[in-house]
Amino acid sequence: MLSPAQTNVVLATVPLLETGGEALTAHFYRILLRDHPQVRPLFNQAHQANGTQGRALANAVLMYARNIERLEALGPLAAQIVNKHVALQIQPDHYPIVGSCLLQAISEVLGPDIATDAVIDAWAAAYQQLADLLVAAEAQAYDALAEAPGGWRGARRFRVADKQRESREITSFYLEPEDGGAVLQFAAGQYLGLRLQIDGEEVRRNYSLSAPANGRDLRISVKRETNGRVSGFLHDQVEVGQVLDVFPPAGQFVLADSERPLVFISGGVGITPTLAMAETALREGRRAVTFIHYARDAASHAFAGTLQTWAARHPQFRAHVVYEHVGQDDGRTPAAIGRPCLAHFQQWLPPAADVDAYFLGPVPFMAAVKGALATLGVPDSQVYYEFFGPAQALQ
Repeated sequence: MLSPAQTNVVLATVPLLETGGEALTAHFYRILLRDHPQVRPLFNQAHQANGTQGRALANAVLMYARNIERLEALGPLAAQIVNKHVALQIQPDHYPIVGSCLLQAISEVLGPDIATDAVIDAWAAAYQQLADLLVAAEAQAYDALAEAPGGWRGARRFRVADKQRESREITSFYLEPEDGGAVLQFAAGQYLGLRLQIDGEEVRRNYSLSAPANGRDLRISVKRETNGRVSGFLHDQVEVGQVLDVFPPAGQFVLADSERPLVFISGGVGITPTLAMAETALREGRRAVTFIHYARDAASHAFAGTLQTWAARHPQFRAHVVYEHVGQDDGRTPAAIGRPCLAHFQQWLPPAADVDAYFLGPVPFMAAVKGALATLGVPDSQVYYEFFGPAQALQ
């Protein structure tokens, strides 16, 4: 528990974090990954290289410092962190490692004139307070997943029962538990964690579940990323019959309890969680569903047949697909050509702005969608989105 004096010291560092937070977190990651190779599997090196991981941590540290006196003001940030940690299986013994590296980074980046003993002590107490909160919340999540029917703790072995190519870039993997047992009823929109061995090195990744829970198996649909080490391995090396270590589903990008019409807007592989969410809503049959998907072209458009089938079977379902480019031999006619714009949503969304809107895709895509929904008057409380990778600001 922080003392009043320690709280004041943490608050006094907020201006430093506002101007130098990214330098601090970049140095922190250098120390952590250099001195503690056992934690490297928990981090996506691509996110390290492009700086998104460091920026996300800098923002989280800043938010924590700003709200050190009223942690409830952190809102969904704590839940986002817990869910990411659960999907990657972060454990209590990881926290002291992170804490020691964070304090070392503070000391080395700020220097002895600023990072005095009082500052280090205050941040040590602040970090311990946060670690205790996260460890407790994660323990509850691990227990709930283990105790749920069909649930499990840690890694469970799943066999690749089928592998289907969905587009030029996306391939689906159907995973059945090797033990033949039931699979828990996760929420549509959640993701799972995979633990893989690639060239003798352990790596962990999260992938959205692209089909609703059925109690028998899991489906993930993976985009081959340019120079993507893990996605390339899954596409090229993992075949039917192989066994993978799977961590239980987690995530808070799920359907809210509501009767409002639903709008799903996805870009590229962002279709994977929205597909599961839309199918869940259609099975329930209570709400109108508008599904808007943006793909680079017909060859990149995954699950085109699924959308056509739903449109034929469900009168409350409307699908609109936009291609950035159209080739002469594509064989499909999109609803529009281009990128997200206000005119699309003015034309395709229900007349009233009283909808629940869910969207996911590349960050610039999401920023455009968020801005358009705001212009149309969709309340922020009815707008839901998630990031593939570290959270970022949508400007």
